Amino acid sequence: MARTKSSSEWLRRHVTDPYVKMAQKDGYRSRSAYKLIELNEKDRLLRPGLWVMDLGSAPGGWSQVVAKAVGVKGRVLATDILPMDPIGHVDFIQGDFTSDGVVEQVLAWLDGGKFDLIVSDIAPNISGIDSADQARSIYFLELALETVRLALKPGATFVAKMFQGEGSDQYLKELRKSFQKVSIRKPQASRQKSREVYIVAKGFREAITS
Repeated sequence: MARTKSSSEWLRRHVTDPYVKMAQKDGYRSRSAYKLIELNEKDRLLRPGLWVMDLGSAPGGWSQVVAKAVGVKGRVLATDILPMDPIGHVDFIQGDFTSDGVVEQVLAWLDGGKFDLIVSDIAPNISGIDSADQARSIYFLELALETVRLALKPGATFVAKMFQGEGSDQYLKELRKSFQKVSIRKPQASRQKSREVYIVAKGFREAITS
């Protein structure tokens, strides 16, 4: 089957991408690892001993960064609807993170505790219909916020990918009800033409649930 113009362009960009080459050299499973590395350098998200959840973790680039930073005294739980090859010191639950079964597994893993940090690099499968893709992106963020409100420790931090567009301002308004400070970051590893940005929400207010 002949490649489309868009797929050929993606392949060319992927092959020449310096972050792809760095990931291959450094042993990261995805170029997105450098986005979290940059965010951590800016916002000091990670330190030894933290309990961290990686929502939408496959193929595991962010989990690799987190596991290295929190060390053996920390704990990392990754979850994705897709399978993910094992990573040292990372526990993995496969399934829809909003389903009752996965929620029960997460709560059992926590065993009465809560996370110091929840990170999410989830993005919808792109259909090419901008309005539909944007709506699905915001929907994923809304679902992630439900998980945050259930499992994040008071005063803790939530980091997530967001595509700027319809619904993003309203989502940020909702997020600010639950966090003391919400910042928007654009890491250098994020392609400049992309509408992709990252939310860094600090100071979770557990008591506020709507």
